[in-house]
Amino acid sequence: MNIQTQNNNIDNNVDEEIFECLKLENPKSFFLFAGAGSGKTRSLVNVLERFKNEYGKQFKLERKKVATITYTNAAANEITHRLKYDSIFHVSTIHSFAWDLIKNFNHDIKDWLKINLQLEISKLEDEQSKSRNLQNKTSIDRTNKIQSKKKRIEYLDTIIKFTYNPNGDNLSKDSLNHSEVISIAADFINTKQLMQDLLVCKFPILLIDESQDTKKELVDALFELQKRKKDSFTLGLFGDTMQRIYTDGKENLGHNLPIEMVKPAKKMNHRSNKRIITLINNIRKDVDGQEQIPRIEKEDGYVRLFICNRGCDKSKIEKLISIKMSEITKDIKWSSDSDVMEIKTLILEHHMAARRMGFLDFFEPLYKEGKIATSLLDGSLSGANFFAKIILPLIEAMRKDDKFEIARIIKKHSKFLKKDEILKNPEQIDNLRKSREALTSLLSLWDNQNDPSLLEILINIHKSGLFPIPDSLILIASRSDEEKHTLERLSEEEDENPDSLINAWDMALSNPFSQIKNYNDYLSENSKFGTHQGVKGLEYPRVMVILDDEESRGFLFSYDKLFGSKELNVADKKNIEEGKETGIDRTRRLFYVACSRAKESLAIVAYTNTPEIVKSNAIKYGWFNEKEIEIIYE
Repeated sequence: MNIQTQNNNIDNNVDEEIFECLKLENPKSFFLFAGAGSGKTRSLVNVLERFKNEYGKQFKLERKKVATITYTNAAANEITHRLKYDSIFHVSTIHSFAWDLIKNFNHDIKDWLKINLQLEISKLEDEQSKSRNLQNKTSIDRTNKIQSKKKRIEYLDTIIKFTYNPNGDNLSKDSLNHSEVISIAADFINTKQLMQDLLVCKFPILLIDESQDTKKELVDALFELQKRKKDSFTLGLFGDTMQRIYTDGKENLGHNLPIEMVKPAKKMNHRSNKRIITLINNIRKDVDGQEQIPRIEKEDGYVRLFICNRGCDKSKIEKLISIKMSEITKDIKWSSDSDVMEIKTLILEHHMAARRMGFLDFFEPLYKEGKIATSLLDGSLSGANFFAKIILPLIEAMRKDDKFEIARIIKKHSKFLKKDEILKNPEQIDNLRKSREALTSLLSLWDNQNDPSLLEILINIHKSGLFPIPDSLILIASRSDEEKHTLERLSEEEDENPDSLINAWDMALSNPFSQIKNYNDYLSENSKFGTHQGVKGLEYPRVMVILDDEESRGFLFSYDKLFGSKELNVADKKNIEEGKETGIDRTRRLFYVACSRAKESLAIVAYTNTPEIVKSNAIKYGWFNEKEIEIIYE
């Protein structure tokens, strides 16, 4: 074996360690540290293929499966394909897995919902009793919310079987929403002996990819299950706490693990050139000291920090930097004018993409709401999908005069053509007439090249009944004329305790429909822009990272503080003293994720009011040397 092979195969022992944990005669749980570009998916597939060869026949006879939870459908499909679709492997997203666990517990789901809804009603009624003004916007919306929840409780007894689509909007009365599915699954795993026994019997091995970003409540429930069933259950976590980017993931997941958990670690980064790996090692060295090594055949690669004054012409500056990078790297693709996307531009916050792509006014109020921020970003927010997945395709079909596609959308989504509606009215021609009239009314909003507001569209659909409306929007859509007049004359100051989520939707819906297309394009990655959060797991030859706190307007992150050009506030200092997570911690993780996407060359563009301070600290931190830094004065 030559030296290069020895070096590049340095992590082979990790696969062996993981396989030892999966042996059925002596199961062990584990947490695999796998940094950026470490090939954890390759290890996962290699280990599972070996498991299949040794235990596959036994698992098929006993009707058991290895469950693997991934973060996206694309990742699940890729792993399933690489495992040759073998039936002993159950690969899915976290929501699909949770639903598979609970879907046959209809009676228990009903009981859980009744208790949970009643608790929510009691809380709302308590808030209502303390309200000084029952005629303000908050009180009106709260009253409607209470009534809506009471109606749902009444309807529960008529439900024979609950439904759920992990990739859909779940608008029917018998469906569960995404957060309910996770909460119910976590609760059942924690409290129901039958669920625990069934899970371990069917899935003696459960592997979780990107475990640091998996919903905290479900991870906690699985840890408890592992404690109870350690002799018959393997819980395997694949992850890197430095790459935790969502707030609903579990903090410090790799710390304070049960003493019996095996803790293998992968050392090699197969993705990036040497200089990029040195940079990301230095970014994280004060966090956990984990270091990666490059493949021996990798080139040195390029890293450059360009520091620019705020207030400059950013598009001009970024074009100039692309030309400079082309000259530095001798890579003409850095300055190519081709339609092919040669450079991936990563920006800190989705705000920045929203502003640059023209959907900020719709996006911003919703993104501020922590409860729905992740759903807004991963494309699972039902209120946004109502417009993006139903109305947008309908309007695009109208503009193409594609009558077949229009008919397909109406048949799939219209209330008038649902089975229960047809049974209510056997005169099907009547339902067809209603759907045609409703469609004509809706499409007329775009007459004369109008760009109607989302609220106009919502009210039109609610009035005609063409499509079912998500719960998150029904309170707004169903306001009576009297309530609308009352809300119009009320000022925000009259609300002593406003419902921030409804207010956020009110603001978002006031914007033109065209912003939905831009939002949908962004989610579909039909853009040269990506965010530090959105590209985790992806890689690109040439990466430009934009650091600009002023443009991002995020309160959770601050590159100015990370680079020492802005003082820490009282809350920051208090969190540091108490050992709590700070904005600097979150920003450092995002910076690590962004820089580690680059394979060959990396340009970092920092907008600041104090270029010299940023340069000085970048050198002091050991992240860059002086030759790698250029201050651009416009």
